[in-house]
Amino acid sequence: MIEFDGVSKSFWTGKQRKVILDRASFRVDLGNSLGILAPNGTGKTTLINMMAGLEKPDEGRITRTSKISFPLGYMGGVVARHTATENSRHIARLYGLDPDYVEAFSRWLCGLEEYFDMPVGTYSSGMRARFSFSLMLALDFDIYLIDEGMPATTDVEFNRKAGAVLRERLENTTIVVVSHQPETLEKFCKSAAVLKNGRIHMFDTLEEARQLYEYQTQG
Repeated sequence: MIEFDGVSKSFWTGKQRKVILDRASFRVDLGNSLGILAPNGTGKTTLINMMAGLEKPDEGRITRTSKISFPLGYMGGVVARHTATENSRHIARLYGLDPDYVEAFSRWLCGLEEYFDMPVGTYSSGMRARFSFSLMLALDFDIYLIDEGMPATTDVEFNRKAGAVLRERLENTTIVVVSHQPETLEKFCKSAAVLKNGRIHMFDTLEEARQLYEYQTQG
């Protein structure tokens, strides 16, 4: 479970204060994958980072009672000068998992071949995205966080394999997706929310959330 209780978050842009959340309260329960619709520039990445504990609120409290993933695409903890082999084994030990399994799973899923034994700092953005996604799915989490704004990959074979693994994960885990496209949420979520003027509006169905979101973006 992830629960936001009266959480506020804002930034000073140099010209004005940008409000991400304004005393927002909501919760994500296990077994109920949630999609959050938010236009570009409204703080989608900040919101998902706060769920992961990578950013702190200005006010309010965030409670986590489950094992929560780092956001898809987040490379924190990965050392650029080390190879994917070294990084995957190091991360496995941090989470108390079998390094042989995590390395083998990541190597199989990301399909980087000989590049898996080269420094991550030499990777293209697409290669880094494939490695970080593979590493995230190799670890055991109750809630997986996906930020649409994270680097994507156009590798067809990887997308096929990763999509199959993600669908399998959905049977036993919970996914939170933040996106500006309702179509993205349809793949993962039944319930949805809309981030509007710093508030989170929760809905039982994606269609209800889509109606408010489209009215908001068209208005």
